[in-house]
Amino acid sequence: MTRTTRHELPDLAAMTAFGVTIAARLREGDVVALDGGLGAGKTTLARAIIAALGHSGEVPSPTFTIVERYDAPPLRLPIVHADFYRLDTPDELRELGLEDYREGAVLIAEWPAKAGGFAHEPACLSLTLENAPEGPDKGRIAIAAPGPDWLSRWP
Repeated sequence: MTRTTRHELPDLAAMTAFGVTIAARLREGDVVALDGGLGAGKTTLARAIIAALGHSGEVPSPTFTIVERYDAPPLRLPIVHADFYRLDTPDELRELGLEDYREGAVLIAEWPAKAGGFAHEPACLSLTLENAPEGPDKGRIAIAAPGPDWLSRWP
């Protein structure tokens, strides 16, 4: 059973705090699936999560590299940050070796539908980011759908 929750993120500080909340609850093998249109804040949230896990450097968008890995230590958990926007079919994941990257790590997946989706995985936290109804300058809204493994961890 999935219970969805809605989170108002009126500014960058709220987005960062939301990333800290997610990072504190992450476990090895989790997936954070970030959905939403261009400019919805997927990469901004991914950066906040990665920073909250202990990364102090730059976090480039993986739009062109598709996959970036951040190791533990220095992070609390290894992270695989992937942006599947440029994939034509989910079959391309085999060529990328995504399963090898994911071994023992957390996957932060932008544009998860382009990779075939991850919501079927029990350890997936699906997040849809939208612009606030008043416009993007008024912040974002995150709609969270935690998988079964997240139910006891999700606020």
